[in-house]
Amino acid sequence: MAGAGNAIRGSRVGAGPMGEAERGEAAPRQSVTYFCSHEHRSVVTFALEAVAPDSWDCPRCGLPAGLDAENAPPATKIEPYKTHLAYVKERRSEDEAKDILDEALATLRSRRKSGDIIF
Repeated sequence: MAGAGNAIRGSRVGAGPMGEAERGEAAPRQSVTYFCSHEHRSVVTFALEAVAPDSWDCPRCGLPAGLDAENAPPATKIEPYKTHLAYVKERRSEDEAKDILDEALATLRSRRKSGDIIF
């Protein structure tokens, strides 16, 4: 009774031949080295027929990395998050904002007087 019904006896999950014959041949490859301003060196492998990009994000620090070790690209400037109100304040002067607010309040007050339901 030992082994009856055990069709995969002697093997484990994931076991099997792992040679190139079963997977197919690997495509020809090229290795490209990128350098960031923190002097990190990253080697990225591409298919031989692929065009390697001029820049790549450094996997260690996230800064942009380039192909020239002596002239690494500078870090990009990160703009702080702005709220919608900050953008509106850039476009409107205080006087314009006051006029718009007064107009909106007048509209709301007239709608209330006429019996409109305002949520």
